[in-house]
Amino acid sequence: MTTLEQHIANGVQIPCKDGIIIDERVAIGPGTVVYPGTILREGVSIGEHCTIGPNTMLQNCRVGNGVTLNNVQANDCEIGDNCTVGPWVHLRPGTKLGAGLRIGNFVELKNAQVGDGTKISHLSYVGDATLGQNVNVGCGLAVANYDGRAKHRTTIDDNAFIGCNNSIVAPVHIGAGAYTAAGSTITKDVPENTLAIARARQTMKEKKNNEET
Repeated sequence: MTTLEQHIANGVQIPCKDGIIIDERVAIGPGTVVYPGTILREGVSIGEHCTIGPNTMLQNCRVGNGVTLNNVQANDCEIGDNCTVGPWVHLRPGTKLGAGLRIGNFVELKNAQVGDGTKISHLSYVGDATLGQNVNVGCGLAVANYDGRAKHRTTIDDNAFIGCNNSIVAPVHIGAGAYTAAGSTITKDVPENTLAIARARQTMKEKKNNEET
């Protein structure tokens, strides 16, 4: 009996075997569905009733129950129960996701610890950071964690709201319930329940009649 056949016999659903590679040491819980293009290497443990793939590669990862991974590459990570990750997400070593997270398209996490219920929905890089519970990260966050010599850590506490197109220059601590305005570059700590605005003021100048259109 092949490795795929053994998993099917144990209650794993593999509707199409195309491009699926599963190391013989991988553990998968019953009720989980594995779709084509999925590669599960050594050190992978997947819980029950998950949806894995299509086109997902995992190595040295522990995945909880009820997780959906769609077009995800993950190495040396932990993913909690009922997370939805993808499509096109890269989880790099040291990343630990709590329960009920939403990690959306074109997001990269590196050595990041993310609390329950937090949402990082799209187009963001979060490296060397700790995010609390129920944090909302707007589109286009970049955590600047490297100054050319050393890497620094960012901390974002529970229920914070990070605006679209933000840059956070570590080391920075954003307090619980704080907001950062869209388009801000945050370089200093933000106290809890505070709105931080760090952008140039918009100015308007009338166009002279003789200026070319």
